[in-house]
Amino acid sequence: MTAAIIAPPRKESPLLFEGLTWREFKAVEQLLDRPGYRLSFLDGILEIRRMPGEPHETVKERIGALLELYLLMAGFDFTPTGSMTLESETGKVKREADKSYKLAPGRRLPDLAIEVVFSSGGINQLEAYKRLKIKEVWFWEDGLLEVYHLRGEGNTLYYEKVSSSEEVKGIDLDLFLRCINMVNHVEAVKTFQQGLQK
Repeated sequence: MTAAIIAPPRKESPLLFEGLTWREFKAVEQLLDRPGYRLSFLDGILEIRRMPGEPHETVKERIGALLELYLLMAGFDFTPTGSMTLESETGKVKREADKSYKLAPGRRLPDLAIEVVFSSGGINQLEAYKRLKIKEVWFWEDGLLEVYHLRGEGNTLYYEKVSSSEEVKGIDLDLFLRCINMVNHVEAVKTFQQGLQK
């Protein structure tokens, strides 16, 4: 029996407004603080993205449930930080991940940011996370998972696409992705848990 796969909705492009200062962005952010919209900022560009609703939330919560199950079973002392606001005025950047995690005690920033992509275009998310110095970023899009790990030092930071997580060591990303993409949530969690127990 083959598990059915989550069907993504039609992709939408975000609204982009260029030429804003950090101060102007913060003023606009106060005015547009509304449910269902997410604002990001990078190098004077304001991105306004409408959240796509249930399919997005279903995938986001599925990823969280599976990842937290793995982290518990693997013995990580982790803290889920959700979509906490990450910003730097000097870096001219503000971003909120769909999910984020501190993977050890005493961390100031999350070690892992996860983006569930149901839209196209917008600001360069990897550039934003690089300026925030997030060690690893996962992108789920169209049923695929891409993992990027931060490399370099100082001003020479860059993300390298990797085939396995360096922050969530030992996770079977093939099994993880297969379970993310299953339609039934309970079946997905059970399948993942059975895979972890082998």
